[in-house]
Amino acid sequence: MRELMAGVAGFIFGIGLLVSGMTQPSKVIAFLDVTRGWDPSLLFVMASAMGVNALVYWKLVRRRAAPMYEPTFHLPTRRDIDLRLVLGAALFGIGWGLGGLCPGPALVSASSGSLGAIIFVAAMLVGMLLQHRLARTTARP
Repeated sequence: MRELMAGVAGFIFGIGLLVSGMTQPSKVIAFLDVTRGWDPSLLFVMASAMGVNALVYWKLVRRRAAPMYEPTFHLPTRRDIDLRLVLGAALFGIGWGLGGLCPGPALVSASSGSLGAIIFVAAMLVGMLLQHRLARTTARP
């Protein structure tokens, strides 16, 4: 049941990305470039998503001792901000800004056969593999 619900959630998320235009790099770049022809429509998309998420969190999630299909919540345990976190966030933002896609929309676009999105996802996977290997070699004791 857990896998089925994850698939349903992913499908709904993908449909939302398509409908909102988040899978179109030109639309994302037009939102990020406030100096020329700024397109604020994605601001509405993000605000709507945050509103729905906040409502569901406050009305349903916060009151539960555990998720519906897991014995416990899987939350981060670290709260510190270190150089690795800052550099990773900066690289993520730079990649998103240059490519006009972030991981979710890139996967949706790649599944439609978009060559640019397929290249983006391939580069993203290579970056994830490199980070994973680097993290293992520099792991803290």
